[in-house]
Amino acid sequence: MSNELIFLIQTLVSLTMVLIAFRLGKNWLFALIAVNYVLANIFVTKTITLFGFEATGGNVLYGAIFLSTDILSEYYGKAAARKGVFIGLGATLFYLVMSQFMILYTASPNDWGASAGMDTIFSFAPGIVLASVTAYLVSQLHDVWAFHFWKVKFQGKYLWIRNNFSTASSQLIDSITFSILAFAVFPRLLFNPDNVLPMSVVWEIVLTTYILKLLVAFLDTPFIYFSQRFGPKQGLN
Repeated sequence: MSNELIFLIQTLVSLTMVLIAFRLGKNWLFALIAVNYVLANIFVTKTITLFGFEATGGNVLYGAIFLSTDILSEYYGKAAARKGVFIGLGATLFYLVMSQFMILYTASPNDWGASAGMDTIFSFAPGIVLASVTAYLVSQLHDVWAFHFWKVKFQGKYLWIRNNFSTASSQLIDSITFSILAFAVFPRLLFNPDNVLPMSVVWEIVLTTYILKLLVAFLDTPFIYFSQRFGPKQGLN
């Protein structure tokens, strides 16, 4: 099975899970945002090739987070969407702290190899972590603001425009913020010159990651329309 087909199936499954969570109530959406952001920070450690571009495994889950916050904005308001953003941030910070405790443990002689794998996955470079958290917070809060800006501008009409305008601009902010901080700014501040990339390479990373994020954003458009017929069960909120 090709990477592109896996990417498409994963995207459809991930976005469908957002609708299922919405059907069960907003607390399920909050939980799904938290899970997706934790998983995105794990999956980002795997590099893959998609449509000829170098990519990481976290792009699909970031797209699902944007769809979740847009649905929260549309049906529960700006405050609920912002709450979802901060729940995701809190869950990820807790995961990052706990993962660092895990790699401090000395493995048993009987360990079957999981320890080495955990050390590899959980040994995040500080600059990468700081860049990821900063980009998430800035882009997600912008997404909530932009969705409501366009909602007011269009008087609640043109859902597909509001969804795509807010997500596309926010994903661009996310790609630029993360790439510049992770590969240019923080390595210099942390005195790690080996991880400083030329700006031409940084902008290439921005372009390729943004193209893939736009693809996920395009695929999530029907799902936000499905949400109109797939609302919470009576009595759930």
